[in-house]
Amino acid sequence: QANLVQSGGGEVQVGGSLKLSCVTSGLTASRHCMKWFRQAPGKEREGVAGIDNLGRRTYAESVQGRFTISRDVFKDTLYLDMSMLKPEDSAMYFCAAAPGGDCPSTAAGFNYWGQGTQVTVSS
Repeated sequence: QANLVQSGGGEVQVGGSLKLSCVTSGLTASRHCMKWFRQAPGKEREGVAGIDNLGRRTYAESVQGRFTISRDVFKDTLYLDMSMLKPEDSAMYFCAAAPGGDCPSTAAGFNYWGQGTQVTVSS
């Protein structure tokens, strides 16, 4: 049984930076698509950044140039480096994993989820 445990997050002022981590167990990250999602109150869960089994990265347009997804296969850890944060980045952030190479287009395609961590950007 796969398990994803998140850490990081918190509250930061506009323009600040935060780093999220997601430690995986019970799955081989390099054989999965790994993705960060976020969900703000009253809004749908949206994909933020993903990395497939070949290391190819994709980003939502809203975070392009500000967020960086990476993974350390030796530490079985997925990261999300967030900079130039804006109030609209405030949300609960989740890491997720889907088996196979290609990243599913929706959250429904992901089998495994982290517990979530809150990011709050204050002005």
